[in-house]
Amino acid sequence: MSQALLLEGRPAADAIHRKTAERVKRLRERGIVPKIVFIRVGEDPASIVYVRMKERKAEELGIGSDTVVLSDTAPQEELLSLLKVLGKDPMVHGILIQAPLPSDMDAIQIVRALPPEKDVDGFHPINMGKLLLGDPSGFRPCTPAGIIELLSFYQVDTCGADVVILGRGNIVGKPLAALLMQKGPKANATVTVVHSSSRDIPEHTRRADIVVCALGKPAFLRGDMIKPGAVVVDVGVSRVIDPTNPRGYRLIGDVDVESVSQVAGKLTPNPGGVGPMTIAMLLANTVDAAERLTFNAS
Repeated sequence: MSQALLLEGRPAADAIHRKTAERVKRLRERGIVPKIVFIRVGEDPASIVYVRMKERKAEELGIGSDTVVLSDTAPQEELLSLLKVLGKDPMVHGILIQAPLPSDMDAIQIVRALPPEKDVDGFHPINMGKLLLGDPSGFRPCTPAGIIELLSFYQVDTCGADVVILGRGNIVGKPLAALLMQKGPKANATVTVVHSSSRDIPEHTRRADIVVCALGKPAFLRGDMIKPGAVVVDVGVSRVIDPTNPRGYRLIGDVDVESVSQVAGKLTPNPGGVGPMTIAMLLANTVDAAERLTFNAS
């Protein structure tokens, strides 16, 4: 039995990075340096790694970046005050608050405090509203937008396709559904969002042309839950204890790769599939913000 074609994220992300670098070059020729500020609260090990990855890629593309680290005991008002300062700074074009935040902080209130025009993660209510309305003047959330661009890069046609999204979260499930149901290229799909209260989940996934897993449940999707030739996008990541690993754990996606790869036509690896696309879209959004803030103000 043939193995599924792997939809590697790096080639698709590199294609976006090349376009982003060209746009940065044109801005720099006009004396404009796109800049993003990363805000990290606390010393979560994964957050430290993720921010460093974004910093390195920003530097490669010629995008300026700063990282502000607050103590995990910092009051919420300190973060809100920082957002006000960054919102007024004309040299800052994008702001990203790295998740997770401490449990005593109100994430919704903090996202609302972001200037929408600098919300390059795309989660401010104004940007989410524009997303639902199909208004291109907002910012698309990075992971859903990255999935759309990844499918397009590998010529996966979503027009008229039955797409089942496992998970209804605000970061992936809901915004991805909104993107896929839009009119136009890279969209026009028939979308079903499956969640914890859905009945007979395999009944939904077996009819899908494209299945997107964003549950955070290790190896949830099995080969007997999809139809032959389906496209499977593995988004969720879980940390599973593994005494044989030097780190004491290993990362596992939502897909049971061994069984799904024998049935699916195309499958994103995890890691290495959606992850690189998320960073690519974040930095593309940052350049979008720099262009809008510069040229719309002039």
